[in-house]
Amino acid sequence: MSVPLYQAKAELFRTLGHPVRIRVLELLQDGPKPVRDLLTAIDVEASNLSQQLAVLRRAGMVASHRDGPLVVYSLSTPDVADLLAAGRRILGAVLTDRDALLDELRADAVPAAGSAPAASGEAGSRPGAGR
Repeated sequence: MSVPLYQAKAELFRTLGHPVRIRVLELLQDGPKPVRDLLTAIDVEASNLSQQLAVLRRAGMVASHRDGPLVVYSLSTPDVADLLAAGRRILGAVLTDRDALLDELRADAVPAAGSAPAASGEAGSRPGAGR
């Protein structure tokens, strides 16, 4: 029985839902790397990295091959790098929108010139206030 496309897409995005996996994919954008180089760049136990690489391999996002004693990983397709770039663009846009909203909220919170200070600020300055 075939899996619906939306379910397959959800599984793909679940695969991206771990920081170590994202970091591995980011590192592999520069080209194939042996596991030892990935371990050096990512502060995790070897067993954890191995588990995360297995998840990425099962999802088809990375490929591996042996080069003598080394296991070397690479992105399975350049589209994985494109997906990461799209994620960065989306995150940048979302954070920019949040920063603009935060700036607007801060501007609205500034009391108008000549207005009295908030009562809560005065009460906190007296010993025993609020007890």
